[in-house]
Amino acid sequence: MAGRIKDEDVKAVRDAVPIDAVISEYLQLKSAGGGNLKGLCPFHDEKSPSFQVSPSKGLFYCFGCQEGGDTLDFVMKLDHLSFSEAVERLAAKTGIVLRYDEGGYNPGRQQGEKIRLIEAHKVAAQFFVEQLGSPEAEIGRTFLRERGFDQAAAEHFGVGYAPAGWDHLIRFLRGKGFTDKELLTSGLASEGRRGAIDRFRGRLIWPIRDITGDVIGFGARKLREDDNGPKYLNTPETPLYKKSHVLYGIDLAKKEIAKTGKAVVVEGYTDVMACHLAGVTTAIATCGTAFAEDHIKILRRLLMDNSGSHVVFTFDGDAAGQRAALRAFEDDQKFAARTSIAISPGGMDPCELRLADGDAAVRNLVENSSPLFEFAIHSAVARHNTETAEGRAAALEEAAPIVAGIKDGSIQHEYAVSLASKLGILDEQFVVRRVSQLARWARDRGQRGPDARREAPSRAQQPARPQAPRGPRLDLRSPAHRVERELLKLALQHPHLVSPAFDAYGEDEFTAPPYAAVRRAIAEAGGTENADEGYLAAVREVAPDDTVRILVTELAVEAAHTRRAPDEVYAGVQLVAVRLQAVERRIGEVRANLTRLGPRATAEELGAVQSELWALQQYGQRLREQGTAAL
Repeated sequence: MAGRIKDEDVKAVRDAVPIDAVISEYLQLKSAGGGNLKGLCPFHDEKSPSFQVSPSKGLFYCFGCQEGGDTLDFVMKLDHLSFSEAVERLAAKTGIVLRYDEGGYNPGRQQGEKIRLIEAHKVAAQFFVEQLGSPEAEIGRTFLRERGFDQAAAEHFGVGYAPAGWDHLIRFLRGKGFTDKELLTSGLASEGRRGAIDRFRGRLIWPIRDITGDVIGFGARKLREDDNGPKYLNTPETPLYKKSHVLYGIDLAKKEIAKTGKAVVVEGYTDVMACHLAGVTTAIATCGTAFAEDHIKILRRLLMDNSGSHVVFTFDGDAAGQRAALRAFEDDQKFAARTSIAISPGGMDPCELRLADGDAAVRNLVENSSPLFEFAIHSAVARHNTETAEGRAAALEEAAPIVAGIKDGSIQHEYAVSLASKLGILDEQFVVRRVSQLARWARDRGQRGPDARREAPSRAQQPARPQAPRGPRLDLRSPAHRVERELLKLALQHPHLVSPAFDAYGEDEFTAPPYAAVRRAIAEAGGTENADEGYLAAVREVAPDDTVRILVTELAVEAAHTRRAPDEVYAGVQLVAVRLQAVERRIGEVRANLTRLGPRATAEELGAVQSELWALQQYGQRLREQGTAAL
């Protein structure tokens, strides 16, 4: 059984890796004010950033889907790793050697499966790179040279060579301590008649990396005529490699994509290489599959989904390339970015274009792209004979929905007029009205949801809805709870501003049970007066369940309701407001008690209640007049 990673090593990993540096590997972050950062949430689909990161607290929180936590929580949730695997993955990136309670340093047998597979791919990538220099790999080096790639280009992209034998890689990895089971699970090996054999043999190899730069798979190009396999052979689906979630080159392109707000989608590995070497360093490619929804999500998080961003698709000019372009157009509405298409003269791909006409030609291809909807409109019209009335009508019915899908209303109108001219329809207002009608219907369907076009079921057909819980739902953001929320935010984010007064506050001074639970967790973590570097982590650790832990994270990340940085004056206002509300609640309770006692109460009972009421009223008055001095 694997040993437990020592707590001090877990803390060392947390401290060594800033949370914003880790999260920036996956999505673009921009300033949210108050020292916080924001971006598009990677855990749910959204069009405006509700995901916030607090570098100073080491926490993230999404105000849209309520996911939150620290650096390790983020890696665990996004990469589907166990706690130990997340620690091991970050430790490997920082060079920290982990110790386990059983003793020893980072023993391979104790690493999680995914970490072992990542390590196997890393070692395999190094093996393939070394093999590219072997005499046998001359055919691979020739392939690269013929496409304009020198040794430096091969090294930059980690291109390698898989020897033609059955088990060269397997024997090498066995010598590094990997088992056949791990190699089969990783996709580096296949099951042969007599056991495991190398999956990639006698081929040129491209490492496929995830957005963080870890090798998670390979693409292999056929080089010899006697190779009966496909032209390109990729890693199969594995615990690491999901082809619909991978974009080749994303690790190299992500920073420039985030910086420029532009991405270029090409079709193959050599196209990515050609673009990057030509200066188009935002180029990426899918790995043997169509550009689809999961790829869009990766790009949107880097582009921040603003209307100023731009995605350019390059496709071959053949029929297959045109079909790919039209499939891309179907997903256009999932981008806030502009989408364009670039088709080179003669239908050459970027690699061929660079070889024929040089780097400038590749840059010009991308710079001179045209709107994707323009290409889609042209393709729709070209399928019909516009010389006949029937053909013009059919072309209008196919092209008008495309024009209606254009996001910018002024451009939409312009293209509607252009479509009338293209079709030879003299009454251009007829086409404009038709496009407007279709656009309005599309908006209505979007407001009613994706199933709006389906006929609504009758009441008898509708499933019984679960009964909503009785009583009002607790709104933690209501004005009634606002000062409690503010005070807890300060206690978590700026404990020195509310200490030591806050530590004297009881749980009963927080009327919302979740807030009382957070107050209890703060007390159990040692209170605000003893807050140190590990204070927030300690509060999250002692939280009784995930609900309270998430609320602690939310409060630790959410900005205070003040235009300036919170100071002692602001903190004092919140301390007094919460205490004053508690005093007023108690005054109400005492008065109710006085009413219940009625005329039958003894003088002693009346005296005690009236004395408490008077004391509370005086205390409330002092709080109003003296503020924090009365605490």
